[in-house]
Amino acid sequence: MTERVQKLLAAAGLCSRRTAEEWIAAGRVTVNGQAAHIGDKADPETDTVAVDGRPVGRAAGHVYIMLHKPRGYVTTLSDERGRRTAAELVKDCGVRVYPVGRLDRDSEGLLLFTNDGALTQRLLHPSHQVDKVYIVSVSGADEGSAGRLRAVTSLDGQPIAPAQVDELYRRGDRAEYRIVIHQGKKRQIRRMCAAVGLTVTRLCRIAEGGLELGALPPGRWRYLTAGELESIKGSD
Repeated sequence: MTERVQKLLAAAGLCSRRTAEEWIAAGRVTVNGQAAHIGDKADPETDTVAVDGRPVGRAAGHVYIMLHKPRGYVTTLSDERGRRTAAELVKDCGVRVYPVGRLDRDSEGLLLFTNDGALTQRLLHPSHQVDKVYIVSVSGADEGSAGRLRAVTSLDGQPIAPAQVDELYRRGDRAEYRIVIHQGKKRQIRRMCAAVGLTVTRLCRIAEGGLELGALPPGRWRYLTAGELESIKGSD
């Protein structure tokens, strides 16, 4: 798949897209031996992109994968109780990769895997707070439940930032919400719901930062695109 050359350079971990554009403007970047220009595209599988004559590969051996974790899988590399693990679902990627963050066994949705340890540490650092978007189905709801969820500002005595809560539908005591948080404390949404008398029947993470689950089926994975990788790496 073709991507803009500056995105490919950023995805390879060499620089930010802004810096890549400066390199292109300075004539340091070529595609198949020809000088690249701002806006040019290339396919990393079939084209040779080089900086100062040195070919650029895929992120120096690093692999970045989005998995749609199904319910019933734990987010560990192995489980002493013999439960199915999310790692089993990505083992055919050819390298050993590790989950970035967690989704509990009964939750589903977007889960990032990589073998880039430095990026993993940065993404998991408390200072790295990005929006995480969930679709949450509950029972025990009434017309005031969404407002009560928005008002939750502490869990077990620990402060949390208020969540953005939008009611998607409600029928009887059943409801579905779109909930956005950015702290990601352990089982945060389930604990928030329990605090206001709601029982979670389904919880699916559909987006995190610049990544969106989209139509990726449960149990399937795909590589991140250059643009997605740039979005989670940020600019220099």
